[in-house]
Amino acid sequence: MISNGAATAEVAKWDPGFTRQIASKLGPLVRRYFRAEVRDLNRMPATGGALVVSNHSGGMLTPDVLIFAPAFYERFGFDRPLYTLGHYGIFIADIGNWLRRAGVIEASRENAARALREGAVVLVFPGGDYDSYRSTFAENVIDFNGRTGYVRTAVETGVPIVPVVSIGGQETQLFLSRGDALARRLGLTRARMDILPVSFGFPFGLSAIFPPNLPLPSKIVTRVLDPIDVVAQFGADPDVDEVDAHVRSVMQAALDELATKRRFPVVG
Repeated sequence: MISNGAATAEVAKWDPGFTRQIASKLGPLVRRYFRAEVRDLNRMPATGGALVVSNHSGGMLTPDVLIFAPAFYERFGFDRPLYTLGHYGIFIADIGNWLRRAGVIEASRENAARALREGAVVLVFPGGDYDSYRSTFAENVIDFNGRTGYVRTAVETGVPIVPVVSIGGQETQLFLSRGDALARRLGLTRARMDILPVSFGFPFGLSAIFPPNLPLPSKIVTRVLDPIDVVAQFGADPDVDEVDAHVRSVMQAALDELATKRRFPVVG
């Protein structure tokens, strides 16, 4: 468990100037490459803490944060930090320092709670890599792999959950399988690797994580949904599974609606 002091130090590493540089330089490139749209940002609470809960797409080279964050800062400015929870494995040497300066913090309920109590917005992908490597043939399915900690975090900190859905990321290459069974057979679960994803893409063809293929320029649309006040809607001591089921159902309905308007893979 991370101490309150460590959580405070993690959040304090955010550098608004550095984040502005990343958003201004990479944001337009990513937006053009994926013809990205972030819709209904006006639904975000104008002030105060909020827990943004999103599906995760695109495998190792997921563009989710680089699409959402610049749009968020364009609307709310750099006086309002957006933190993204990330797996501890990505915080390697200088890369870890750059990520923390840009607002990526190690995924833990303590880190999330600290940021939320300070009035920040926190972006979480409950499904993690399990979600981002879902099969392209099941691309429009909300699946958090049973993870519900985000609900407890929202209740304990008194912030709304803001669901966000994104479509198009699983078309950046052909995701064939998460490789759950393959990881178990190879004993990778002992090294905390629950999946060994298999995909097909450009330029390496068939890939089992490495070498990572480059993402195709699939059109990606991200949509912000209405905030959910968990305590107001479900009571002060809500059933976590009930809240999680509601959040996922709202997200699934929105994702289904986006899917009906999508004409062709990659093209959008």
